[in-house]
Amino acid sequence: MVNSERRAKMGKVCAVFGGSRGIGRAVAELLAQKGCRLAVIARNLDVAQTTARHLGAGHLALSCDVSNEQEVQKTFEEMQRSLGPISYLVNAAGINRDALLLRTKTEDMIAQIHTNLLGTMLTCRAAVKVMIQQQGGAIVNIGFIRTEMTAHLEEDQLKKAIPLGRFGEPHEVAQAVVFLLESPYVTGSVLVVDGGLQLMT
Repeated sequence: MVNSERRAKMGKVCAVFGGSRGIGRAVAELLAQKGCRLAVIARNLDVAQTTARHLGAGHLALSCDVSNEQEVQKTFEEMQRSLGPISYLVNAAGINRDALLLRTKTEDMIAQIHTNLLGTMLTCRAAVKVMIQQQGGAIVNIGFIRTEMTAHLEEDQLKKAIPLGRFGEPHEVAQAVVFLLESPYVTGSVLVVDGGLQLMT
């Protein structure tokens, strides 16, 4: 257990849900380079541990189902004990059950809502409680980009609709995430990182 004085001299604590792969891993890598202490959180503890080890010493790996309120609470308690109060929260955890509505099973709809919506709300609520006590902090919630989850989509067709002609890569989104986390006068904003796709709508 590190004392509060030593913690104050260390980098900021950042919780990255979905931090074991894709955008979450890219964000964790960039924040680690900037001296932050990371809690890499994923459903699969082994994968989270592999990522945490890759980041170097002083980082934490945890397993959590973000749709489970009790697990989210226990995860934040463990982060507080091991790393101290968090300054940054990044929500990159999500599942994709992409299909036509008529073919989408009800259980898949429910799973997406529980993970992608409820899970984000639960982690934000837990983080805000800590951040209010600290009188500061930052939260970034991440949307859609090319990762392992989206690799099965018809990329050629989708890329034709993007002015830059390609999907964004995780490290490109990570740069935008870190910008938002480190910008104290940016709040309540939606930063669109889509290669110009919104210009075509």
